[in-house]
Amino acid sequence: MFNKRTKIKALLELAPSETQEYTVMGWVRTFRNNQFVALNDGSTINNLQVVVPLGLVDDALLKRITTGASIKAQGKLVASLGKGQKVELNATTIEILGDSDPEKYPLQPKKHSLEFLREIAHLRFRTQTFSSVFRIRHALAFAVHQFFNEKGFVYLHTPIVTSSDAEGAGEMFRVTTLPLENAPKKEDGSIDYTQDFFGKSTNLTVSGQLEGELGATALGEIYTFGPTFRAENSNTTRHLAEFWMIEPEMAFNDIYDNMDLAEEFIQYLIKYVMEHNADDLAFLDNRLKEEEKSLPMDKRNEFGLIEKLQIVLNNKFERITYTEAIEILLASPAYKKKKFKYDVSWGIDLQSEHERYLVEKHFKKPVIVTGYPKDIKAFYMRQNDDGKTVAAMDILAPGIGEIVGGSQREERLDLLLARMAEVGIPSHEMEFYLDTRRFGSVPHSGFGLGFERMVLFVTGMTNIRDVIPFARTPKNCEF
Repeated sequence: MFNKRTKIKALLELAPSETQEYTVMGWVRTFRNNQFVALNDGSTINNLQVVVPLGLVDDALLKRITTGASIKAQGKLVASLGKGQKVELNATTIEILGDSDPEKYPLQPKKHSLEFLREIAHLRFRTQTFSSVFRIRHALAFAVHQFFNEKGFVYLHTPIVTSSDAEGAGEMFRVTTLPLENAPKKEDGSIDYTQDFFGKSTNLTVSGQLEGELGATALGEIYTFGPTFRAENSNTTRHLAEFWMIEPEMAFNDIYDNMDLAEEFIQYLIKYVMEHNADDLAFLDNRLKEEEKSLPMDKRNEFGLIEKLQIVLNNKFERITYTEAIEILLASPAYKKKKFKYDVSWGIDLQSEHERYLVEKHFKKPVIVTGYPKDIKAFYMRQNDDGKTVAAMDILAPGIGEIVGGSQREERLDLLLARMAEVGIPSHEMEFYLDTRRFGSVPHSGFGLGFERMVLFVTGMTNIRDVIPFARTPKNCEF
């Protein structure tokens, strides 16, 4: 069998052995003095030093040990005399698995900008930064499933292609098999979607929430975790056209139960990564500190990456109403000195600068804001008794602002119908949804966590395009 190898992560945890011989395979990060290979196989951020004894291989093979080349090495694990590693592999055989032309390989052992690495996204996994980011992304995804499985939730696969718009935003990608150059038309000139594949107008989903509610009102507690799509022409560091969402929905659950679960969920994810990806986090923490040295003091983060994660992990989240949040902002020195770019008044949708002020300057820990004006929230949110606000909740985190959005859902059929009419959603298109209110309606709630936002938060990266393998953004669909 070819692949009788030991992964570098496991090898670095072993003690030296004079009798045991190991086989490793990986990609060359650097090759110094025709003797010392820094080898990495993706299992850890740490490299294994492979020592090539003088005379072991001929000059022709030595010249093929270049940055980016893949090799197979066999040898004994010995105590390292050099700095930076406890053990090293003293090679007895070296085999080149794949050559890499040093004149053409774009990832030379030097610092590369993130902008450049986005252009070669197919190779950026091989850098320390991105190997760390995507190992952490994996760990977070695993922890998501583990958390909900431990709590007895059912993992529900909601559809990617849908005929409903859960958010009422209208910014959706259309799905069609009709010929674009000669689409069938109705008498009024509009496109006749009855001749399309599904017999109606369909789109890529913006959320699995509505279907999730259907599952929750039978199975009790469900969660979705899948790709969602927004055709929003927004070229920012916080937006993607294709991203992943985690959306739990819980029957017999009010807004307070919802907040408790969301807080526990976030802390569980952070704890899991801190326990299982300590080396990756330490590297990214140090990387962030080095990056910020070139920034003016007022542009630097108040907390280091690991310190920020510990704040979230070790503090009970502050809970305030939207009205209280507005009052805090209006009384703030930042508002009085006109340092906010966006104005503050009751009824506004809080901007990122407002959210970050509440978290980073005022409370210095995560904040859950509840009781938002109903006019800036979705139709399905439960209306409060004041007639002005809904039982919505957003969780605000340091360094990023909103990370979770959720609500108690409106379970009262008459109020839901009235709200749908108010915002112009035809009830005949939502009969499937309304049936859950007609037949055994119960108080229920749920929330959505943008997975890339969570990865962004945990890794300390500043651009959301750097925490998804291949970003889909306006005018960009490469790879």
